[in-house]
Amino acid sequence: MKIEEQKELISGFKHLELLANQVVEGFISGMHKSPFHGFSAEFAEHKIYNIGESTKHIDWKLFAKTDRLFTKRFEEETNLRCHLIIDNSSSMHYPKLEANQNFYESKIGFSVLASAVLMSLLKKQRDAVGLSVFSDNYEYYAPEKGSDRHHRMLLHRLEDLLDHPKQSKATDTITFLHQVAEKIHRRSMIVIFTDMFQDGNQEELLNALQHLKHNKHKVVLFHVIDDKTELNFDFDNTPRKFIDVESGEVVNLFAENVKEEYEKNLKDYFKNLSLVCAQNKIKYVPVNVGANFDKILTTYLAEKQMFG
Repeated sequence: MKIEEQKELISGFKHLELLANQVVEGFISGMHKSPFHGFSAEFAEHKIYNIGESTKHIDWKLFAKTDRLFTKRFEEETNLRCHLIIDNSSSMHYPKLEANQNFYESKIGFSVLASAVLMSLLKKQRDAVGLSVFSDNYEYYAPEKGSDRHHRMLLHRLEDLLDHPKQSKATDTITFLHQVAEKIHRRSMIVIFTDMFQDGNQEELLNALQHLKHNKHKVVLFHVIDDKTELNFDFDNTPRKFIDVESGEVVNLFAENVKEEYEKNLKDYFKNLSLVCAQNKIKYVPVNVGANFDKILTTYLAEKQMFG
């Protein structure tokens, strides 16, 4: 998709931050139906308004119901630190979007919006957030901070990921997970968005994930995939040319001839990856591009409750 078309899709929602805020507000409004009933992303409780206090936090909806003035008493600073990690290799810029598709129906677009959604929730809770981006090099790093200026800087960087798709950029997940781990010194929740297409054996990946958990960090791995083509291999049986977007390697085949073996191998890969994560107490969550973001948010909130 052209840069101009991506920008038009984002501007159709005004901008990334507005869309992320809308997702979070919609999620919070439906939380009474969820296991997190009673959670508030904004305030802890009400207190009676005293004359002379600022009117900034008066709950006018409650005033309309009770005819009494109450203000929202905000929780103390939670001091949660969250570091978001995004894989920006060429395979993450799949599938190639048609003009009528939303930008978050590609793996990178989904990861960008999911990250912005988490940032919106973190901002509401006055938590600090940092960001790392990698492909075949360590493209970007920002430490965890909670200021508005820092928040806007990260949003700008996220939008840049949509503007500049990577051409023939391989994934070096293992190397850069080690580098990220070296940079995060204070105990944090680390959230990774990747399609897990990388060279290297399971033992090397295990070492990198274990390194991320040093200093008692909590790690959440969102495995971003396109269910239709990557999980279900949903292609008709016409001759097709499959091109590796990272290496450029071309394979010509009939999808139907390899579908059964492909699905078996992929199922085994997912199972092994899930097992490795479980053994290391890493939350492993497969997510489908274009899906809603409730799974992202409920996972984050559940893991935060256990983070302590």
